[in-house]
Amino acid sequence: MLKKKLAQFEFVTLMASLMSIVALAIDALLPALDIIGVTIGVTQIADNQLLITMIFLGLGIGPLFFGPISDSFGRKPVVYMGFLLFIIASFICIFATSIEMMVVGRILQGIGLSAPRTIAIAMIRDIYSGDYMARIMSFVTVVFLLVPIIAPALGKFVLDHYNWQAIFYIQLIFGLLVSFWFWKRQAETLDVSKRIKFTSNIFLDGLKELLKYKTTMGYTLISGFIVGSFMVYLSTSQQIFEQQYNLKEEFPYIFGLLAIAIGSAIFLNGTLVLKYGMEKLVTTSLFAFFVISLLYIVLFYNSPNPNVVILLIFFGIQFFAIGFLFGNLRALAMEPIGHIAGIGAAITGFISTIMAVPISTYIGRFVITSTLPLFIGFLVCSILSIVILMYLKVSAKKMINA
Repeated sequence: MLKKKLAQFEFVTLMASLMSIVALAIDALLPALDIIGVTIGVTQIADNQLLITMIFLGLGIGPLFFGPISDSFGRKPVVYMGFLLFIIASFICIFATSIEMMVVGRILQGIGLSAPRTIAIAMIRDIYSGDYMARIMSFVTVVFLLVPIIAPALGKFVLDHYNWQAIFYIQLIFGLLVSFWFWKRQAETLDVSKRIKFTSNIFLDGLKELLKYKTTMGYTLISGFIVGSFMVYLSTSQQIFEQQYNLKEEFPYIFGLLAIAIGSAIFLNGTLVLKYGMEKLVTTSLFAFFVISLLYIVLFYNSPNPNVVILLIFFGIQFFAIGFLFGNLRALAMEPIGHIAGIGAAITGFISTIMAVPISTYIGRFVITSTLPLFIGFLVCSILSIVILMYLKVSAKKMINA
């Protein structure tokens, strides 16, 4: 029993590490956005947000390539391919001399990191299903969230003592260590008997199969709205706290504190999901997300930014609600498609990310002198998500009655 628990703990930690390189590549860079912008000649401060949003574009595109290949050739080779591309892309970022070159590097970083990120989800689905999959996803995400808590502080430390290029070197070292651990300790999870023959139509066949499952598509769309609204915060947080609130030195610690709000919710989700189920937790969290967004808008419409403590309370409650959504929405979307977990994780990840990037980019352009546009974006995304959720519930009830 002890050996089994230790094996599960290592699996959870390793899967979290595969996914956490993405967080390191995003969050460690936040304190350096303005300095990088000056170095590469950015003239409009809002363009610094592209260093964050464009890596998400790569994270959305990459799975379309890596997902089908993993269903045909196994999970492990695909992870190695992703790490190789990530290394090449990191050097492009290090030697970038323009915003265009940096954006290319960040997109390629995202494509490369989409492999370990997508394959980690597929490997979890290979082994677990149902509420137990959501439980494992919760534990994986809790470990994964340790990185966002410390990454901005790490980025600031490296920036203060070295330069912004050193942040990319730290990412490279971490990526190499995780890939070695993965090679040495993780067994292949996709049996040869369950692999799908690779054909030119594998993506279209997978998409056609996916479209049969209304719940998968519905929860994927909801995930797109939630990820999109959260991405606005990620891409504008440095601008909000450093420019609007003049908290440059405190920013890494504020970011880490808010990450704890998400982490605590995800940790609780690992227990509550077995008691209440994924659907009830998602429903409750979406309505909480809606109510808090509406309350902020009512209180501070046409007003200057509130005291930073009040803002942090609203952010903390919002992110606590979001913490119950990330893993559960992904698990609900993946539940019916275990037979095509690789391509399924790829397409659902692509759809949610390709939605999130324009949502984040559009709303982020308005977050210049006030945080109000951020909460308006939260409200719109929560309303659309609730509409989809209600549609899924009505459809499910009709099927049961039929």
